[in-house]
This record gives sequence, C-alpha cells and structure tokens, in this order.
Amino acid sequence: MKVLVTGSQGYIGAVLSPLISKAGHDVHGIDTDLYRRCTYGGSMPDIPWVQKDIREVELSDLRGFDAIIHLAALSNDPLSDLNPELTMEINHRASVRLATLAKQAGVKRFLFSSSCSTYGAAGEEMLTEAAKFNPVTAYAESKVFVERDVSKLADGAFSPTYLRNATAYGVSARIRFDLVLNNLVAWAHTTGRIFVKSDGTPWRPIIHIEDISRAFLAILEAPREKSHNEAFNVGRNEENYRVRELAEFVGETVPGCHIEFATDAGPDKRSYRVNFGKFAAAFPNAGLRWTARAGVAELYESYRKANFTREEFEGPRFKRIDHVKSLIASGDLGADLRWTKADVEPRA
Repeated sequence: MKVLVTGSQGYIGAVLSPLISKAGHDVHGIDTDLYRRCTYGGSMPDIPWVQKDIREVELSDLRGFDAIIHLAALSNDPLSDLNPELTMEINHRASVRLATLAKQAGVKRFLFSSSCSTYGAAGEEMLTEAAKFNPVTAYAESKVFVERDVSKLADGAFSPTYLRNATAYGVSARIRFDLVLNNLVAWAHTTGRIFVKSDGTPWRPIIHIEDISRAFLAILEAPREKSHNEAFNVGRNEENYRVRELAEFVGETVPGCHIEFATDAGPDKRSYRVNFGKFAAAFPNAGLRWTARAGVAELYESYRKANFTREEFEGPRFKRIDHVKSLIASGDLGADLRWTKADVEPRA
C-alpha cells in the first residue's frame, strides 16, 4: 500500500514510519517539523516527506494514497493546556478536516492515533472500549471529539479505525522526556533520584512505541471488516501499573538511585486501568512484546551510551511544552504555532 503518515517526524512517527516501510509499504510523511532541533542519538529515518502544517493540508496532498496513519497532534496534556482552543483547532478540527479530505481523495483506510487518556479519571475498574469517556484535559477531549466526528464519515468506501494507545515510552530519534517512564529513568540516570510528582497511586497502562507501531501495521494489513469504524485499546493487560511500581522498576535497574516523592505529592486525577482484550483477540499475531522492565533497561542503556546529562534533561530540547515555549519566545514560532519564517534552520 501507499501510506501517508502525518506526524512522521515526531516521537512515534520516527519509529513507526520505518517499521511500516520495512514491511513493504510505500511510506510518505507530512509534518510541520516543530521538533527539528530535538533529534536524539543520530539522524532521522530516511523516508520521503513534506513539511506542512496539518491545518494546511490540501486535497492534492492526499490523492493516490491507500491509507493514512494520522499521528500529528499537540501531543500531551501540558502542551494542549497551553491554549485549549488552539488544541481543538489542531487536534480536533484539523483532524476531522483531514479525514474529510481523505475521503474525497479516495483514501480507503484512515487509522487515527487516539488515546486511553480519553478515559481520564476512572479508578480501579478495567476499562473496555465500551467504557464511558471521562476526559480531564483538552488533549483527551480532542481525541474524543475526533472519534465522534470521523465515525460519521465511515461508509463502504472510507474505513476509519481508532487506536486508543496506552501511555507511550521507549527510545526514538525524537525522544520525549515528558512521558512517565522516559521521565523516571531520566531522573534516575541524571540525578540519582527517581522523582515522582504524584503520590504514586495512579494507574497507567503503558506501551512501547515499537508496539504501538506494530499495532498500526497489524490493523493496516488486516481485512477492513476486522476494524471498520472500530475503536481498539492498544496495549497489553499485564502492562497496567501504578506509577510507584514503575518507579520501583527504575530503582531495580539504575545503580545508586532512590525514589523521592514530591513534597506536595497527591493523587493524580488521571488514573485508569485498561482492558486490551479486544485488540488481542482481533489481532493475535500483532507481535506486541515489550514490558515495562525491558523498557527501563533500554532507556537506561540509551541514556548511558549517549552520556546524557542533567542539563539536557532539564532543558527545553526534549520536553514538548518547554520547547514550544522557547520557539515562541525566540520569534521562530507564532502564538498560533505556525512558523514565522520559511525555514528556521536546516532539518536535523
């Protein structure tokens, strides 16, 4: 298939695009390239891609593609909370517009990167796809709205699917340190402290970005009737953890570190346990394989080999909200998150 990946230069896209390509598909990308200064540990994957804001995509950009994997978004709660209305413009309305144009262009499959954060404050129950949405952030709300509106476009010619991914972790050429496991390992490696900002009780299902990529590939290659206009929680049941358990895994792996809770630590209202049985039953050969313990080991080894420092960790380069704020402060990026110059600097 000829596949377009939006957000191809981002944290997940840098891993997903080459995996889809290696499986034999003709992969192209589109990305506004907000994180061109944030490349970690080498160069980006070599796939053809176009630099363009997702809000500016035109019908001609989409013609000839068999499928779209839509990753592009303001990618976490703090960044989305910077300007909730802008979050809705980019994450919600631009996504629905993209799906509408894709349908007009004759694209048959539309795989949307949704999130388990749509379940929000959910407590102890194991949540299936039938669970009630309870989003507590603009980011999560935007995902709910996209699922709702894109589902109305589904018909015999246009087949959307919604992948509600668990919280991502893992090494990428566009790594992020504002994700729980990546963050805890970085704290341990650079400071000797495993710093937990909550009281450690919230539940988080987590998933390696390679496994997210494998899930997209499995759905992409399956007959459309297996996923037509369906939502899937993407992860593994055994990979639901309390945050304090993740901190303990880090403590067992990184030498000479200790767990420290913030002095004002309290329960995070975002807490949810997720049942991934529907995906496992529908795609038993998807090959999801990573565990949190293995992820901690991978992250620690990567940071160690890169001689990653506390200054780099605490700086804005690998934290989405801080990086975007720095681009706005420098004048390179407008308040609407559009580039103010044709090309700020060569791509990394």
